[in-house]
Amino acid sequence: MFRYRCRQTLTLFSLLLLGASITSCTQRSDQIPAPPVEFPNQFSLSGDETIAARWWLDLKDPELTTLIEQALSGNFSLRIARDRLIEVKASARQAGALLSPAVDARASAATRQNYRTDSGEETILLEFAASYEIDLWGRLAAARDAAVLDTRATQADLNTAAVSIAAEVAQTWYRIVETRLQQQLVQKQKETNSHVLELITVQFRAGQAGAADVLQQRQLVETNNAELAGLRRTLKLFEHQLSLLLGEAPGSYTFPEISTLPLLPPLPDTGVPIDLITRRPDIRSSYFQLQAADRRVASAVANRLPKLSISAELYSSDNQASNLFNNWFSSLIANLVSPVIDGGYLQAEVEKRQAAARQLLNRYGQTILQAIGEVEDALIQEKVQMEILVNLNIRLELAAQTVDHVATRYRSGAEDYQRVLLALLSHQELQRRIIESQLLLINYRISLYRALGGHIPQAGAIR
Repeated sequence: MFRYRCRQTLTLFSLLLLGASITSCTQRSDQIPAPPVEFPNQFSLSGDETIAARWWLDLKDPELTTLIEQALSGNFSLRIARDRLIEVKASARQAGALLSPAVDARASAATRQNYRTDSGEETILLEFAASYEIDLWGRLAAARDAAVLDTRATQADLNTAAVSIAAEVAQTWYRIVETRLQQQLVQKQKETNSHVLELITVQFRAGQAGAADVLQQRQLVETNNAELAGLRRTLKLFEHQLSLLLGEAPGSYTFPEISTLPLLPPLPDTGVPIDLITRRPDIRSSYFQLQAADRRVASAVANRLPKLSISAELYSSDNQASNLFNNWFSSLIANLVSPVIDGGYLQAEVEKRQAAARQLLNRYGQTILQAIGEVEDALIQEKVQMEILVNLNIRLELAAQTVDHVATRYRSGAEDYQRVLLALLSHQELQRRIIESQLLLINYRISLYRALGGHIPQAGAIR
């Protein structure tokens, strides 16, 4: 009895496994062509420092490190991206499951009533049903491969989001620091302007200055008050923006009281442009999407060919549970289905998939070009900004000398107030522009780190 039961079971599943072995002979479509992009031999600038995955450590700012680590674990956009990855992985498993036989088991009991004898007889049924589509032309395998490639593209999208969030946190944090520095500077300028106002007021009372001089200097002090109010508003807005990046409610997070911009580290080694293909997650995502589209073309082509499926049943019934496994019955059905007339639907599906693949090929090339452009933009911006900063410092030194010179002449009565006011305004404006330029220089370096890409390990730690 045991041998008979095993023989019946093996008869059922050996045919299914035979169909599975046929799928190993399926053919794959042609390889994806190279992207329509000519890579330059090198970037316009490059340094010698190796970029670490956690590029922000090069800035030697522990507060920034803490903020980025929190954003990589608490940012809701990254959490959404991670859940999306889990969803896509599950879809890939579903696509792979279609390549395996499906077996269902069912047990039931029924009572047949005999009204003459007023008695009932219970029958127990145990049934196994299996079905399997033999993937003759690789249609299901191609669909599975496309789903797996979708998973890789989504993983790359998660890494892209992590790189972007880290850069946004860094740039927003330094906007906060720069705003604090501007507040301190304007406060000092207000104190200077108030001191000048006191001197002019004394001279006005002594008849050595006009009322217009006093009024203009008062206006300058009030301008500082308005600037301070605007900076307080700007600071709050930047803090709210950074709170959202951290996954915190605006106004609930206390930021460290830091008001010093970091020194710019040496220029990193930018490598060669072709390295961006492996370093930039957005380029990897574009490539995996292109591969997935290629596999979907193969699946659409195979879908026009005949489909062979096998279904089988193995069942036994008895009115006694102890006898249920004594007698087994089986059935096996093979179906061959081929499209004959579909109005061109399946061919149109192939053409649609091919057009989608061509679009992704062009998008892949555009993504590479854009990546090269972002690196070059960041390099030239940083280079020019350093030249501008040097120029601003030279002009600031000259402006300080001008203020001292015209102030001395004004006190001796050899210069009018307008020259003093213009010198003060020029000097104070240059002070503010230098802080702004320092921020721009740091932001351009962050943009360079972002453009060079790379995998951030913390992206996988998102909860």
